[in-house]
Amino acid sequence: MPLARDAQLAVGLLRKALATRNARRDLRRALDERGPLPTGRFQVAVYFADGAVNMYQMRQWYAPLRELAKTWPVLVISRAVRGADALLKDDALPVAFAPTVGAVEQVLAEQDIRVVLYVNQNTRNFQMFRYGRRWHVFINHGESDKMYMSTNQFKAYDYALVAGDAARERLSRVLWDYDLDRRTFSIGRPQADHYSGVLPYEPDGRTVVLYAPTWEGDRPSAHYGSIATHGEALVKALIATGRHRVIYRPHPRSGVVDAAYGAADKRIVAALAAANASDPGAHHVHDTGPDLGWQLAAADLAVVDISAMVYDRLAVGKPLMITRPVDPEALVDDSGYLSACEWLDAAASGSIVAEADRVLGDPDAVGRLEHWVRHYFGDTTPGAATVRFEAAIGELMQRWQQWHDRSTAADDVTGA
Repeated sequence: MPLARDAQLAVGLLRKALATRNARRDLRRALDERGPLPTGRFQVAVYFADGAVNMYQMRQWYAPLRELAKTWPVLVISRAVRGADALLKDDALPVAFAPTVGAVEQVLAEQDIRVVLYVNQNTRNFQMFRYGRRWHVFINHGESDKMYMSTNQFKAYDYALVAGDAARERLSRVLWDYDLDRRTFSIGRPQADHYSGVLPYEPDGRTVVLYAPTWEGDRPSAHYGSIATHGEALVKALIATGRHRVIYRPHPRSGVVDAAYGAADKRIVAALAAANASDPGAHHVHDTGPDLGWQLAAADLAVVDISAMVYDRLAVGKPLMITRPVDPEALVDDSGYLSACEWLDAAASGSIVAEADRVLGDPDAVGRLEHWVRHYFGDTTPGAATVRFEAAIGELMQRWQQWHDRSTAADDVTGA
């Protein structure tokens, strides 16, 4: 058994090395074809130190950042080969590949970067913090009640852009001596202003259920993933009715830590394929695409794990259920929406059809959702979050100018 595990590990490492080599080749070619970036153009940078596996954290920000770039030109500073390769292939925003600290310094010397945005808590973010005279701003890659959303790491940033009142309350409970009023901006969910996409099926009256589980987690406190505990029974029950359509969108990291979790994912995918083969009109969807939006808007019901997907769906204001973690050590913050949500226990996952009918038939569900939508995201009128996002960046630009002017005046006085 240990030999088999060692062999699997060796194969995995070889595949990763080959993928990195291919990405490096493609990246070099793409950078050569593009040529150098214009100097002195970019004032906002998005710092991304991750590889391709976490590209979902960047992709959800593409549309809001493209809108922002119409006022404040935006550049992505990418540190990893495979991440930079994926960013260039997406061709959504200008990219500077800066694998070394020296390369980062060269980008900063060539550009007028005043605000640096961070979509995650990668430990290499710390390398960027050394550069002052610009604001370092955490924008995250989602809104949720996971412990990740109230980590003390928030203090490392000059500012944080958060979704709304729920986020501010969450931070106020956990962070000591943190000036929420000055250091946070409530912007809602600007990504929701861009939920769109072409449906891969023709609507035909079937009840559409989005099942979007998270990955298995790398420690007991984060064991929120449901593929191995809820997913197979849930999908099997839905595809058996002939009146449901499943959109299955697993987290891209599913199976990275636990091979059994990955195997369960593959069985779900196979079950959906078999159901489509026996009933071509079913059009069940295994969704691994880069775009997130149409799934959330199109589904009649969403079944999700404790993750940012809860709140991505909540921003739509349509019915959802949340899988209850089986691991008793999984941390569940039940002081917010999770205190009033519709839970789906593992034992009830095979009865998802009855559970779905119950939730969809609840006449008071819309009113309850509206309360929580306002609490988490504020005004969700289309375009309102984008306005708040751009206003927050505008305010930070003004604060940068004020500090820049003071610093320049002080340097003039001291002769620095």
